[in-house]
Amino acid sequence: MFRKALYTGTFDPLTNGHLDIIESAARFCDEIVVAVGVHPGKTPLLSPEERSTLIRQCCGELVEKLACKLSVLTFSGLAVDAARAAGATILLRGLRDGLDLDYEMQMAGMNAAMAPTIQTVFLPASPGVRHITATLVRQIVGLGGDISPFVPKIVAETLAQKLRTAP
Repeated sequence: MFRKALYTGTFDPLTNGHLDIIESAARFCDEIVVAVGVHPGKTPLLSPEERSTLIRQCCGELVEKLACKLSVLTFSGLAVDAARAAGATILLRGLRDGLDLDYEMQMAGMNAAMAPTIQTVFLPASPGVRHITATLVRQIVGLGGDISPFVPKIVAETLAQKLRTAP
């Protein structure tokens, strides 16, 4: 049985927490589709294309070592619609704490009602990355702080370069 999973998020920026979930999923999935959410009302640090490129660069070898395939796409609608379009039967969700669980359980229930053939799978974040959120990383980098403990090296370098050249 081929197991294809969709992992959604804004990934602005991709964090070590995201990598942790992707690596965990690659242990039991045959393919992971990382779906970069695009919301017209938000102003991200990185464009969808930049985020997609960073995901491919940071995760390609990681999942390949675990005999898993990686693909990346962008979407702007419902996660279940993106999963259907990608042919995924699993929605991956990472959990850091009980607050995440409460929210994600509601989402899983709504998604199950809309798409009963797509199963939500919760993956606990490893202890070393549970504190990392992309929101906090954006705040730290915006205030000139060091984000290197929280993101892959190429992400930190990309953000540093982007902020140096910003008007």
